[in-house]
Amino acid sequence: MIRTSSIRSQDDPLSIAIRPPLRESETDRQMRLQQEAEARRISEQIDEDLRIEREKLKRSKGDVKLLLLGQAESGKSTLQKQFQLMYSPASLDSERMSWRTVVYFNVVRSIKKILITLDAWDDIDDGSDSQSTLERQELIQDDPLLDGTSRTSFVGLHIGALTSDAELSSPTASSPTKSSSISNLRRRLLTLVNTEPQLGDRLSGGISVSGSGKGEIYVRNGWQAKTIHTGQKLIGRRSKRAEAESAELPIERPGTAMSTDVNSDVLVDNVATMLDQSREDIATLWEHPVVRALISKRKLKLDEWSEFFLNNIARISARDYIPSTDDILHARIQTMGVAEHIFDVDIHGKSVSWHLFDVGGARGQRHSWVPYFDDANAIIFVSPISAFDQYLEEDPRTNRIDDSLQLFTQICSNQLLKRVHLVLFLNKTDILRKKLEQGLLVSKYILSYGDRPNEYESVVQYFRAHFLQVHRKNNENRRVLYTHLTNVTDTKATQSIIGNVRDSIFRGYLQSAALV
Repeated sequence: MIRTSSIRSQDDPLSIAIRPPLRESETDRQMRLQQEAEARRISEQIDEDLRIEREKLKRSKGDVKLLLLGQAESGKSTLQKQFQLMYSPASLDSERMSWRTVVYFNVVRSIKKILITLDAWDDIDDGSDSQSTLERQELIQDDPLLDGTSRTSFVGLHIGALTSDAELSSPTASSPTKSSSISNLRRRLLTLVNTEPQLGDRLSGGISVSGSGKGEIYVRNGWQAKTIHTGQKLIGRRSKRAEAESAELPIERPGTAMSTDVNSDVLVDNVATMLDQSREDIATLWEHPVVRALISKRKLKLDEWSEFFLNNIARISARDYIPSTDDILHARIQTMGVAEHIFDVDIHGKSVSWHLFDVGGARGQRHSWVPYFDDANAIIFVSPISAFDQYLEEDPRTNRIDDSLQLFTQICSNQLLKRVHLVLFLNKTDILRKKLEQGLLVSKYILSYGDRPNEYESVVQYFRAHFLQVHRKNNENRRVLYTHLTNVTDTKATQSIIGNVRDSIFRGYLQSAALV
């Protein structure tokens, strides 16, 4: 009988290396056994992690990766909210209270912009026509108030950070008065407007993005939880101070400005108090004849979300205000980087994980898109065709329609995206229709429009034709371009379109996988 050497033969170098010392003490033996057990645990954990990663990779081959691309303020994040509302409504509900900070920030910023513009026109409408486009851009761009500093001619309004919580907790209440003069309104709204930098910092964490326009607030993925967490940390610090000083403080009632209820945020609660007390002043300012005249003559240009929130100020300024789904869809805040959202989408009885990537659209953010091009299955490109009279925050001499067409050209011509399913959303059609009804001439801003009818159907077909032309010139693979006219704040219409897009993306996905 032939005798074979065992795996742990005495001649095996590994056996010799791991052999216990001949005179090993009991203490050393126990320590060695613990180290061996820990080494085995780490090795097994690595094996398990690799197994999970392999299974995850195997499963993810059946996932759909969808990119939302387009310039800043095109409606990408609003479209992402519509996907969330349709496929993960519980997650939107869990974030609902964090949007209160965004809504308050939007309201305060809108009031500030009105007051700045009024000051530039000396609080009157002189009856002249609106300034040229470039002059209007420079009026806002060069105003130091947007950078947090005051201007001597702007009497009584210093836009800067408040120095203490005491100032926040004691807002100047607007006393009943027959006077609706703008100067009185400005004075009474001073404390409220001064909270804008703090609300912005609460949302952004103090982060600023260079080259992305002045005065904008950018947030990273997961800002909702971080916003609430930051507020709770501040509350915790104040609570500790309050415990140490409790013998000297009066008794507080829950719900008052002094309350340190762990479920509240002192900054947001104080802004809510100021809004409640300033409700009539805000409404009076918004309906003031001079403000209405400046808006009608386009000397004061407000974003659509500004008008939405100011028209609903009575509801939003209520002390028990909770953001509605409509409020969340209209709330404006800029995305920084790329945020991934995962939804389980049921398609003809099969559940498929969709990875939706919402990207920052400002020029300084577009470089972050490229790493996601490699394995993308589909792209929804969002272009705001209502923006024919608007210019980039980053470059006031570039028309937003021109920039959108240039960006779409880059997407269509990118070699990494030649086989990607492509969907085009010509967005904000409701705002486009409103501008045309107000008599705004497309040919004034888009010279090539010429003497075509200044009517909705004609304008839409003109812009659509330009995007289709870009696609045709960069379509060697004869890829189909699916085009939709959208208003992504309209939930019913948008979710119907999302359903159609979902089916077309899935069909294209199956075809690319050679399954149909």
